[in-house]
Amino acid sequence: MKLDILAFGAHPDDVELSAGATLLKYAEEGKSIGIIDLTEGELGTRGNSIKRYEEAKAASAMLRLKIRKNLNLGDGFFEVSKENKIKIIELVRYHKPELVLANSISDRHPDHGRAAKLVSEACYLAGLKKINTQYENASQESFRPRLLLHYIQDYYLTPDVILDVSSHGDQKIDLIKCYKSQFYDVHSKEPKTPISGEEFFSYVEGRMLSYGRELGVKYGEAFNLSRTMGTKDLFTLK
Repeated sequence: MKLDILAFGAHPDDVELSAGATLLKYAEEGKSIGIIDLTEGELGTRGNSIKRYEEAKAASAMLRLKIRKNLNLGDGFFEVSKENKIKIIELVRYHKPELVLANSISDRHPDHGRAAKLVSEACYLAGLKKINTQYENASQESFRPRLLLHYIQDYYLTPDVILDVSSHGDQKIDLIKCYKSQFYDVHSKEPKTPISGEEFFSYVEGRMLSYGRELGVKYGEAFNLSRTMGTKDLFTLK
């Protein structure tokens, strides 16, 4: 199944938290989108892996995803290994996405930066013809996505690209609330975390407002590039 966008997250909810409005925007425009979760998020303080799958299913419905797959590489302990690179190469070659989204290049959670490196290296290697892979018992041709973007997560990083998501910023809050075990619940008896307070939703909105202000729009979502980006028309840049 060919996809327009294939987004990778170290944990279920990574993609939605940092690029949710972007995916909502493109889903409404009819783009075909998939998400690959590298782990089940089983080490998360609140909830458990069973709840993560239920929550990811609800978020997937809102995003109108064509596919969502969990590679279960091991929360907290997956490595940038040949074995894991091959798993991602197979998916990139199978879905042939125009655009790949991946975790933040550097972040508070060590899984995020490691996932960024893993996906980035796999996307490059997927374009090498001498790496032989099979998926669903079929040999694969080499393929390299046109563009890889790293969404920005907890740490503030200077953006390379900001997308105007003003039309879907409010809906993004509803999207991340699909992961209800993670976030504010007045009745919850689970331990508090940096994202479980009622104010966290204001933080998410504030980050979008901050990025949007740089464009002169209401809401923005920001990304870092793994390479220099070009344009055919300087007048189209904001």
